[in-house]
Amino acid sequence: MGIRHAKIKSASLATLSASNSLINLGDLGKPATVLIERVSDAVGGVFKPWQIIRVAEAQAQADKISAVSQIEVSELQRRSIQRMLVEEARKQQNIEDITAGSLPLLMDSADPASIESDWISNFFEKCRLISDEQMQNLWSRVLAGEANAPGTYSKRTINFLGGMDKHDANVFASLCQFSPSGNGMPLVYDIAASVYTQAGITYGDLQHLDDIGLASLSVTPSLYLVDQPKKVGIIVYGNVYNIDLPQEEGNEFCIGHVVLSRIGKELARLCPTSPVAGFEEYLLAEWKKRGYQVSEDKIIGNKEDA
Repeated sequence: MGIRHAKIKSASLATLSASNSLINLGDLGKPATVLIERVSDAVGGVFKPWQIIRVAEAQAQADKISAVSQIEVSELQRRSIQRMLVEEARKQQNIEDITAGSLPLLMDSADPASIESDWISNFFEKCRLISDEQMQNLWSRVLAGEANAPGTYSKRTINFLGGMDKHDANVFASLCQFSPSGNGMPLVYDIAASVYTQAGITYGDLQHLDDIGLASLSVTPSLYLVDQPKKVGIIVYGNVYNIDLPQEEGNEFCIGHVVLSRIGKELARLCPTSPVAGFEEYLLAEWKKRGYQVSEDKIIGNKEDA
């Protein structure tokens, strides 16, 4: 379906040791085990005693410096090696935390073996500096989503996510709460309406999401779905509303002022939708204001939305 402007036609989480970050693969199901193996192959060992490896590498570097220069390693060089050791340890811990967070989210049908090695390498290149717990959770869900259905998240989306900060993620998640069908189509009719502003969504927030490429904002004119049938069913937080549009075919259905970009739609899958107080009633009033005949009977089901 097209969009136009107004005038245009089960695996349990393994216990990680705080001292050596080991994981017992025997405690995991096959998808989790395969995912860990794929990640380890791509980034050089996950859930292994990395301290031993890093200390050995640092010592080898010190020996090399000493052998080449035929002098004792200077204090400056020692501090440089220590800094490298600490930084690499932090990156390794981030990789392991994100991988561990993805394991409980894997489905029995997950196929991590089909994830491209380049995708995994790029994924961890972008997320190895992420230490914030909330952001790590986001990355864990991306990794699990890709393992559950390889090809779900493009490299372009991963690269974009690597540049997102916590504020960006929070604003985007708030916007996704107004996608009541859970389909990555937020319904924002009046940006200044209290139902949006009280949930923390302002014009400035929407403009920011437009600026960074997650959404397109069109204040005037509104955006429409075109070529809609006479009757459509729209899911609002699990309730299906039946809407009669004016014509027998070729109808237009207003979706407001915001549409997600391709990257935005991919990332919207990471944002679970929970009901916003008063939004269901607000939608009904907006639809009726636009002349749509809305059935008052709510049917719980899995009908496809518009």
